[in-house]
Amino acid sequence: MNAESEIKTKVETDMQIKKSIKSQFIPESGIVNSHNTAEPIIEVRNLNYLYPGSKTRALNGVNFKIYPGARVVLLGANGSGKSTLFKHLNGILKPVSGEVLINGMAITKKNVKNARQTVGLVFQNPDDQIFAATVEQDVAFGPVNMGLPGDKVKSRVQEALELVGLAGFENRAPHHLSGGEKKRVAIAGILAMRPKIIVLDEPTSGLDPSSSNKILHLISKMNRDLGMTVILSTHNVDLVPMFAEWIYVMHGGKLEAEGTPKEIFSNSELIKKAHLRLPRIAKLMELLKEEGIDINVEITPATAKDELMRIIQNHSAKRYGN
Repeated sequence: MNAESEIKTKVETDMQIKKSIKSQFIPESGIVNSHNTAEPIIEVRNLNYLYPGSKTRALNGVNFKIYPGARVVLLGANGSGKSTLFKHLNGILKPVSGEVLINGMAITKKNVKNARQTVGLVFQNPDDQIFAATVEQDVAFGPVNMGLPGDKVKSRVQEALELVGLAGFENRAPHHLSGGEKKRVAIAGILAMRPKIIVLDEPTSGLDPSSSNKILHLISKMNRDLGMTVILSTHNVDLVPMFAEWIYVMHGGKLEAEGTPKEIFSNSELIKKAHLRLPRIAKLMELLKEEGIDINVEITPATAKDELMRIIQNHSAKRYGN
């Protein structure tokens, strides 16, 4: 086989893998990517939780809804309750009161296994999730415990590793991988179970900028190409505007607010109360506004560029009389 034929064969194989993955994740009715669609895929009702031995509620009357195909960020400072809330979304923790509904059904002892196959949780520290001797064994753990036959397990492992960009890492020892690679192995282990929802706790924590960008690109790809509902938590305000369609702000175990990135970051009192800050781009534009420049405060690189170009063009028009 010549080089051209080898490339063509590889491209065709990659396309088959992607089609196979996509058909397993996306409902027959297609991707629903709206915060206001009729039925929520996750609903949390008056959720309360108290850690054993503590008198302070880690979660205090939390209510929210998340819809199919959404990109949602749970934003809050460290200790605000984000991780505790996430552990309720697939039944790892049981609330003191309140309930979590997946596709309209409350999580119970009888259906918690199904809930965990629908909602995949990626922990903040991949070392808490990765334990097998090789990458292949680790990614295969979920499908094996789902009772799938060997050929199905192998297929799912291959597809998941292809998706996260770790094909060829099957025999590598996880503890020899970089932090970003470990994160991708943890994500692959969840993807191999083909959940409809993936929940990621501080997915860029501890990563360098390059690794963080790769992880965010992967998460966006899962939402865009596979139609997965993606929920991530973070205290990093700079990444939120580039990812989120909808934000829930947590503080002291409560949901303080919800809205679009523009709405949330326009509320200075909320940002201060939640011990957060503006994204750096928005802060720069706010400082320009304080200097008397007639500028709208934008929160993403693209919209900030457009706004700055508008200011420059208006200035040029006034200066040269055009």
